[in-house]
Amino acid sequence: MLEKSYKPKDHEENIYKIWEDSGYFNPDNLNNRKEETFSIVLPPPNVTGTLHMGHAAMLAVEDIMVRYNRMRGKKTLWIPGSDHAAIATQEKVEKELYKKDKKTRHDLGREKFLEMVNSFAKDSHDTIVGQVRRLGASVDWSREAFTLDDARANAVNTAFKKMFDAGLIYKGARIVNWDPKLQTTVSDDEVDWEEEKTSLYYLKYGPFTISTARPETKFGDKYVVIHPSDERYKEYEHGQKIKVEWINGPVEATIIKDTAIDMEFGTGIMTITPYHDNTDFDIAQRHNLEKQQIIDLNGKLLDVANEFSGMHISKARPLIVEKLREKGLLEKIDDNYIHRIAKNSRGNGKIEPQILMQWFVNVNKEFKLPQSLIEGIKSGEETTLKKIMRTVIKSGQIKILPEKFEKTYFHWIDNLRDWNISRQIWYGHRIPVWYKDDETYCGEKSPGEGWQQDPDTLDTWFSSSLWTFATLGWPEETEDLKNFHPTDVLETGYDILFFWVARMILMSGFILGEVPFKTIYLHGLVRDKKGKKMSKSIGNIIDPVDMIEKYGADATRLSLIIGAPAGNDTSLSEDKVKGYKHFTNKIWNATRFVMMNLEGFSSESVPEYTEKDKETINELNDFSKEITDDIENYRFHLAGEKLYHYFWRVFADKIIEESKDRINSGNEKEKLNAQWLILTILSTLLKLLHPFIPFVTEILYKELPLSEKKDLLMIEEWPV
Repeated sequence: MLEKSYKPKDHEENIYKIWEDSGYFNPDNLNNRKEETFSIVLPPPNVTGTLHMGHAAMLAVEDIMVRYNRMRGKKTLWIPGSDHAAIATQEKVEKELYKKDKKTRHDLGREKFLEMVNSFAKDSHDTIVGQVRRLGASVDWSREAFTLDDARANAVNTAFKKMFDAGLIYKGARIVNWDPKLQTTVSDDEVDWEEEKTSLYYLKYGPFTISTARPETKFGDKYVVIHPSDERYKEYEHGQKIKVEWINGPVEATIIKDTAIDMEFGTGIMTITPYHDNTDFDIAQRHNLEKQQIIDLNGKLLDVANEFSGMHISKARPLIVEKLREKGLLEKIDDNYIHRIAKNSRGNGKIEPQILMQWFVNVNKEFKLPQSLIEGIKSGEETTLKKIMRTVIKSGQIKILPEKFEKTYFHWIDNLRDWNISRQIWYGHRIPVWYKDDETYCGEKSPGEGWQQDPDTLDTWFSSSLWTFATLGWPEETEDLKNFHPTDVLETGYDILFFWVARMILMSGFILGEVPFKTIYLHGLVRDKKGKKMSKSIGNIIDPVDMIEKYGADATRLSLIIGAPAGNDTSLSEDKVKGYKHFTNKIWNATRFVMMNLEGFSSESVPEYTEKDKETINELNDFSKEITDDIENYRFHLAGEKLYHYFWRVFADKIIEESKDRINSGNEKEKLNAQWLILTILSTLLKLLHPFIPFVTEILYKELPLSEKKDLLMIEEWPV
């Protein structure tokens, strides 16, 4: 007999162990499966701490897909794993090291420091794995992967060499995002842009007035850029030289005509600093202009700044402005100027663009795909990485849900620069390139004595971009790779569409000549009840483990599904989670009622349903089809909401209530029909609910007195 009330803490750990011990998370252990497969990979959480509510939402959505397809009889694989998250993890350990011992990584040395990082990552990994289990995720732990393990290292080195040999990876001097705080480059997608109120300085530059928010960068400015169509300055010709008085004395400036300038901003005139600004660098590249470094890698001014040399730019700015004033070069200051500043999303350091020798992936270089399964690109046909990324979405070979993100995706592709993949940190995949005198060798191991390996490591996104096929055993030709790639769905947050999703398309297209997945399902952010982003500093964080402890995993999962359509942010409060705990109690109590009213029932008996009973069963069948259609079309929020209302309002409040008189009528035939009806509906609803709330449904299904029943609900057949 079931207990009077449902206490999740008394059951969930045991139920998960039963699932795991059954071996059914592994598709190889399921007999009589259809040939049809379903596979997804878990977006690997960073080993920088613990899972948050966004991760919990991701796990809930993916587990719905996996449990549903497993119940449909498909060979279903969900691969778990974690990401070493190079910059973020190293930054955390460095910060803790300095806080505790007042030491830096250089004090410890590379080998000892990496031991410390690996220990931290292992502890974080173990915590995350425990949380994934707590949420009920039915991943195949036998195939767990880590972006920095040996198998993935082999994949990374193999992919790097293939791209290097194809001429798609090169080392060159280009402008990159430099973080003086962490002393490393970061990719364009890892830059956060924040609005800042600052001063805009209007400066006299010969016959022109220019404006800048950063006077400390202007020491090397010797090019004046004018839009070719600007009638105000038509008397000046491209390439014309003029003499101007500037910060440290007279300068010979050159007029450059270029369409990049915004005629509507300020005076329509600007001078450029090619070494420290992306737009200025592009202009300099187009016109083959000189590039002079003004700021060093620590954020301090170089000798070109004369008396300000060696001074940090933040301290130098007011002094430079004062000098400009004294020389009569400062016309006015607008103290209400709003502009965007770039910060590293890891560590929050201000980005200072620099021209550096770095490793890049060339997204515009043409190459031939030996074998192509990509619609619109033939085998042996010249293509580019950018074309691959565009074609697979344009052709519909990969579908983005919701579709509104396609426009954003194409905008990003159209403005894509070569991908800077080298980082000046120690934790991560070290670049597999070796040097000796003037020779360069690309390979996993040193070719011999006297060769020195490149000290930089690879961008984390390089290794994670191989995730769909590296986790299936590539570069080996494995059965997993043959059976489960391309994967069916990539489910992740819309905020990493470019960080990760687009780069997986790039890598899979180049390496395998096929797409990595068929559908991209983008979930939104989980916000607090007022719609604010959850933040430790604000104090509005809701911890998924805390919610599981209080209300159970099922209630926590359902609170993250209902009201959260694809691509939309969702608001969450503890009251919402608590509300769905009431729902799991309702399911428990309804099942308990059914079980207590099966006296004299035999599963061998045959009901003789009334016309009304048949109508109720038909309505249930129609409802099952509706739920199936919602899940097939990724409307999980609607399916969850409909199941909630049907169970509570139709089954519990109406059908069960109507059955009470029939069961107690004294008419054995009427009693049997009513027993069969409520048992049939209950068993069907538990199956339909299982992908959403697996723990309570598994416990209750086990209690049902059905003759044809599998040992676990998780492998039962989906109602059809």
